[in-house]
Amino acid sequence: MFSLDEKVVYPGHGVARICRIIEKNIAGSNARFFELEFFNKKMTILVPVDSVICAGIRKLSSIEHINDTFAILSEPVAKPLHEACVTNWNKRNKEYQCKIRTGNIREICKIYRDLRHISANKELSFGEKNLLDQTEFLLIEEISMVTHADEAKVIERLRSIFKNTDTTKVVPSVKGKITQTSSMSM
Repeated sequence: MFSLDEKVVYPGHGVARICRIIEKNIAGSNARFFELEFFNKKMTILVPVDSVICAGIRKLSSIEHINDTFAILSEPVAKPLHEACVTNWNKRNKEYQCKIRTGNIREICKIYRDLRHISANKELSFGEKNLLDQTEFLLIEEISMVTHADEAKVIERLRSIFKNTDTTKVVPSVKGKITQTSSMSM
């Protein structure tokens, strides 16, 4: 499934590299682990080889998935904004955290889009701001890895989608599809 030195996404934490495969004897049984080293965090974790799917570890998204991500960001929010603003934050946060734990880039993208729309209507709470920062980080890291683009350009592109928007619809500012060699030209 995964190989040594492969870049993978660990849900909620970002992109990591499989730097080693380790064998350990645990309770009399031999177990194999992937040692994951994160690119933007000083963190290394061990994940049992047999549990990578349960842990939600996945390969990096394809260019097509990245293009879909930008298309999702340009779509209007699913719920009316006034509804999202008055919904109990604890309930929304629980839903958002479940979606982040899936590691699905489309779901993370929708959370980011929704929070950007909410921030256009009201000031975000501390928890909402943290969640917005987390989803933005996860998107930026993966998009820059897949497209080989500078993170600053990815940030600029993501945020530019939400400039000059009204409260009901995002003005699409996606300028063409991304290719592996495009380096996110603006």
